[in-house]
Amino acid sequence: MTLEILTSDLLGATRHGFFTRRGGASSGIFHGLNCGMGSSDQSEAVTVNRTRVAEAMGVTAQDLTGVHQIHSAKVELITGPSSARPKADAMVTRTPGLALAILTADCQPVLFADQAAGVVGAAHAGWRGTLDGVLEATLEAMEGLGADRSNTVAVIGPSISQQAYEVGPDFAEDFLQQDPDFARFFANGEGDRYLFDLPALGLHKLRAAGVGRAEWIKHCTYSDEERFYSYRRATHAREADYGRLISCIRL
Repeated sequence: MTLEILTSDLLGATRHGFFTRRGGASSGIFHGLNCGMGSSDQSEAVTVNRTRVAEAMGVTAQDLTGVHQIHSAKVELITGPSSARPKADAMVTRTPGLALAILTADCQPVLFADQAAGVVGAAHAGWRGTLDGVLEATLEAMEGLGADRSNTVAVIGPSISQQAYEVGPDFAEDFLQQDPDFARFFANGEGDRYLFDLPALGLHKLRAAGVGRAEWIKHCTYSDEERFYSYRRATHAREADYGRLISCIRL
């Protein structure tokens, strides 16, 4: 099956892609394009999947660059291929031929580009990283490479939508302590539960940080099992593990 790659007009000529699970070599609960090396999937299948992604991005498998994601606001400057995977949740580069790769399964994959400056970035922005400032930190790191945030575009890829993201009052309190206005990202659910709008918070954070343009491509990972992996959906189904989607950008 051919790979399915979602793109955004905002990123223009910058080569990028939000890959769905279609077109991969994995089977069972991982059926499709599982790119998570940390999953319990067969390593050979994951290697095949990542090689297919690298080929689609026009790079070698060694130039498909990622980090050991930890739900932080830490950003790594990437200058060349490396087998090391430092603990971080975002990357920036101005080196041509490197594809920055983020793994997600409900969290936000966010791709950044200042085409004029020749600087790109990629961030893994779950609720914790978004709250703690990973998106703002990525913009700051891009500025360190010569980017201008007012010329930078940022696109949020497939993520869990508000209708599928039920949380408790303690979860909401963490956000309200940072900014009472964040209440607008929570809708009432059943009983004491709330429905949290992670992509809306991501867009708010990006725009408040002064990014030139930003959008969410409006695909919900939880509700579309044929196209996307979802940690929450796998948990609700009591599955032993879950696949990871990959999103990439390169110069």
